[in-house]
Amino acid sequence: VQLQASGGGLVQAGSSLRLTCSASGQTAGDYSMGWFRQGPGKEREFVAAWRRMGGNPVYADIVKGRFTISRDISRNTIRLQMNSLGPEDTAVYYCAAGRVIASTTTSQSAYNYWGQGTQVTVSS
Repeated sequence: VQLQASGGGLVQAGSSLRLTCSASGQTAGDYSMGWFRQGPGKEREFVAAWRRMGGNPVYADIVKGRFTISRDISRNTIRLQMNSLGPEDTAVYYCAAGRVIASTTTSQSAYNYWGQGTQVTVSS
């Protein structure tokens, strides 16, 4: 499975951005997909995900109400709409795919495939 992320950029605080991740490969449709991010000097952290077998999307508390993850199953694509961005959202955003279950949705180790990352920089 190959993942291609796009949509990052430099924006001012309060702005919005939308990230897109497309998965390709024979079994891409079998996987759940999500987003993680790694800020400067920080460890990589979970942002949001949508499990392949349905249910509601899962969000990190720090982005709830500001970020929305959506998916297009037929195109093996997920998007992350990010609103009300602040400098604390500055990070490299990675999309990931894996056979996750409810208890592992937020765990990096549950995701087998990772995209190359896209930089999001929010100026104050």
